[in-house]
Amino acid sequence: MADAASQVLLGSGLTILSQPLMYVKVLIQVGYEPLPPTIGRNIFGRQVCQLPGLFCYAQHIASIDGKRGLFTGLTPRLCSGVLGTVVHGKVLQDLGPGNVQKEVTPSFDQVIKETTREMMARSAATLITHPFHVITLRSMVQFIGRESKYCGLYDSIVTIYREEGILGFFAGLIPRLLGDIISLWLCNSLAYLVNTYALDSGVSTMSEMKSYSQAVTGFFASMLTYPFVLVSNLMAVNNCGLAGGCPPYSPIYTSWIDCWCMLQKEGNMSRGNSLFFRKVPFGKTYCCDLRMLI
Repeated sequence: MADAASQVLLGSGLTILSQPLMYVKVLIQVGYEPLPPTIGRNIFGRQVCQLPGLFCYAQHIASIDGKRGLFTGLTPRLCSGVLGTVVHGKVLQDLGPGNVQKEVTPSFDQVIKETTREMMARSAATLITHPFHVITLRSMVQFIGRESKYCGLYDSIVTIYREEGILGFFAGLIPRLLGDIISLWLCNSLAYLVNTYALDSGVSTMSEMKSYSQAVTGFFASMLTYPFVLVSNLMAVNNCGLAGGCPPYSPIYTSWIDCWCMLQKEGNMSRGNSLFFRKVPFGKTYCCDLRMLI
């Protein structure tokens, strides 16, 4: 019980600290570029045309809504985090204890069993918390058109149910689940390979494997599966009655596969992945601020 409480507190603290970063990231993902590109230099010193980075973007939001505006969507995101932690822990508990054998080199079968167990727990948490995730994204994206459709948690729930029914709470769920599952399997499989064939046998137990290689392999896995995150977030706000989910910012996608294919065709599969050194894609014109058109 104490461990669960500490995980909830730690997770909530990290959520609060990272909220401005996620806010900026989501707005960039939907293609909202309120500031014009500038001439700057990349990490190699070459002069390039760059889009504004995290700090300039956050400063723009704060100049309109104040510093508190950077924490838009925090309440449903905190609810999602707390509920997800509880559900994740409960499912792991119901599935029974994991592999606790301290073998020098865990077999691939053990890795499969542990990964399957973790996959079930994460998938259950994602399924339960996705409605809060949808509300979080929509409350952020409404900054683009200055709407107030998704302001309160209760009002947002009523609005989604009235306009879209139960399915509206699970918009973008499939690519999000697929991304989580693929990322988890890639991460654990790569960690197993690294610890088995690249590191000394003394660091190849399951616990040490997580300590030494999980972070590195997790980074690469998240990079490879980022398109699933992007597509999921776009589908969560697509055609929901907000300016950020409709043309000219976003086409009306018929499915998440349609969204994926269109992003791939445009070369935008990594949009929002980087918040610094954001080079303007060749031949790409981003939508400007709606207020600049008035």
